[in-house]
Amino acid sequence: MQVKNKWERSLVIVVLLIGSILVALPFVWMMLSSFKNDSEVLRIPPTIIPEHPTIQTFIELFQNLNFDVYLLNTLIIVVWSMFGLLLNTMAGYGFGKFQFRGKETWFIIVLITMMLPGQITMIPTYLILNEMGLTNTMTGIVLPGLIAAFNIFLIRQFMTTIPDDLIEAARLDGAGEFYIFLRLIIPLSKPILAVQVILTFIGAWNSFLWPLIIANDESLYTLSVGLSLLQDQHTTNYGLQMAGSAVMVIPILIVFTIFQKHLIEGFNVSGIK
Repeated sequence: MQVKNKWERSLVIVVLLIGSILVALPFVWMMLSSFKNDSEVLRIPPTIIPEHPTIQTFIELFQNLNFDVYLLNTLIIVVWSMFGLLLNTMAGYGFGKFQFRGKETWFIIVLITMMLPGQITMIPTYLILNEMGLTNTMTGIVLPGLIAAFNIFLIRQFMTTIPDDLIEAARLDGAGEFYIFLRLIIPLSKPILAVQVILTFIGAWNSFLWPLIIANDESLYTLSVGLSLLQDQHTTNYGLQMAGSAVMVIPILIVFTIFQKHLIEGFNVSGIK
């Protein structure tokens, strides 16, 4: 039986290793190709390791193709999305731990909005922002992303697992509601907040469709929009495209690596499989 289990474990390791290589291969190819010159990228048979590594493609992205502007716009969206996550955490805490009139009705409305594809609400959202004079502005880009129904729902479900006695004890000790939220609820919610930070960061970092719709000025474009323009304008410069893709992917990997431990814990706690 022990020998059988050993062979089964070895088989699982081999399968996982092969799967990991197949999944990582496109990413590794992209990263290595971003350091190749134009002729080497198109060489047949292709080279795996760059023969003459260069960072000229990255320099061209930020000096000649406005990727510095796109990066700044994307970072602005990310920062405001994190502020929106704070608002969503407050809303989830309110739904989970406070009693107020119409609580269940409002929460059902939040759940209903989750059932609608985002593309459906883009037209009315655009019309509302147009009436407010916020089209083609950074405010118009970030405002709709401040509130996310899924974030409120997920945080609310986690808040119901926090004992009410802890909150009541803090209130009896004279702690105010904001103090309780910042010093008690936030530390206890680290697992679920790690999940939300990663999901919110990825959504904001990869924002493409809404900035493309709401903004007509290229100075308001994000990295995703800039990358799509790069593909249209430089269809044969694969090194440039690989460098732009690397700029998009590397920050996500860094954030995921930092929050990986809390991410797995948060998925286990929230029951997501």
